[in-house]
Amino acid sequence: MISDAAAFHRFGLGPRPGDLDVGDVRAALRDEIGDRAAARLDSPGLLDAGGALSAMIAIRQAQAAARNGANNMLLMVEPQDRVTAETINRDEIAARVARVLGARIGFVDRLVAFWNNHFAVEASSGMDERALVGAFEREAIRPYVLGSFRDLLGAATKHPAMLGYLDNALSVGPNSPAGLAANRGLNENHARELLELHTVGVDAGYTQADVTALARILTGWTFVARDALSGPPVGSFIFRAQAHEPGVQTVLGIAYPDDGVGQGEAVLDFLAAHPATANHIARKLARHFVADEPAPELVDRLANTFAASGGDLQAVAVALIDSDEAFADERRLKPPQEFLWSAIRALGITPAPRQVVAILTSLGQPLFNPPSPEGFDDDGATWLAPDAMTTRLDVAEQMALAASPALRPGELAEAVLGDELQSGSLVALLAAESEVQALTMLLMLPEFQRR
Repeated sequence: MISDAAAFHRFGLGPRPGDLDVGDVRAALRDEIGDRAAARLDSPGLLDAGGALSAMIAIRQAQAAARNGANNMLLMVEPQDRVTAETINRDEIAARVARVLGARIGFVDRLVAFWNNHFAVEASSGMDERALVGAFEREAIRPYVLGSFRDLLGAATKHPAMLGYLDNALSVGPNSPAGLAANRGLNENHARELLELHTVGVDAGYTQADVTALARILTGWTFVARDALSGPPVGSFIFRAQAHEPGVQTVLGIAYPDDGVGQGEAVLDFLAAHPATANHIARKLARHFVADEPAPELVDRLANTFAASGGDLQAVAVALIDSDEAFADERRLKPPQEFLWSAIRALGITPAPRQVVAILTSLGQPLFNPPSPEGFDDDGATWLAPDAMTTRLDVAEQMALAASPALRPGELAEAVLGDELQSGSLVALLAAESEVQALTMLLMLPEFQRR
């Protein structure tokens, strides 16, 4: 069984000095997820999806005006206070850093990171997605990670970030009035990822026909993409009946009558309650927190809890930390984001958003920007390349230089590693030539790098 100190690194964001005095770590983890609203992040000044999209509309309008008035150089000037995708992203990152530094343990935020990666959206896929990824996490992920999986699935599926990223907003039923008028057709991206990644998983036995049928069902699922004098505000989910493919559709052997938006809601109900979804989620969750090949008993326990509770994610999280298998002595290298969060918590430093972007990009796991809809790989070996460790060393030194000179590396190591700290490691820290060298060594210790 791992120690309490190791549990802080496995299930949380890494301890700050004083955090290991919590006592019963399982009780502390349960307490942190006791409030179903604990994951919410309502920092002042952050734009909701509608505000972010409206800002992008304003940028496009300004760009169009600049093109139309090319001789007027004043139109080419970007005001310093203009809201852009980059400024929106910067503010979102600053809010996450504050959250990381303030979290008691960070189990809730680790769950947020897991689910945000499960419903992955790439910031680099477009200007709108870059502006929306923070709002997506705050609006579609955080309110639901300790609630119902069905609610989480619905919120993620219908958010403008996901509808835009997976092109469902552009998908039109070929036999719908809009499809017949404009000779437009299906886009299957969203339907495929819903089955393969978000619910039942690739081994559930669905076919290409199921993907196509689900894509037909999801036609008309879009969002308000421009300002209007009346109607729902920008960013709101809407169902466009004119673009919806008519007729009965069959997915995984179940026939769904054409009930407008209700046809898609019924499929989401079915997928959320499917046994394959329970197994898919349970294995991913156990893999994320425990081991590349988690104990089958743990996966079964999580899947059974998911099914018996109707997809209650708080109950599943409790089952995880109540399982002895989750505390098995299996260590893996922290992914870059977890390494950075645990480092700044240990050192008590607050990196600027641009530093966070630069560090996580150099380490290969940029915030809000996974490489594909599959998200970042949870396989520990992904982060073990020799050049990756060299980069970690550079980052560790950079953070050590930013730390307070009043820190005492030996005392700090004992405070954030507890019983995990090896005697040889402590001797090496105390023999370092400088405080910066010692703090750099602390961040690179195997006891700190693994969880």
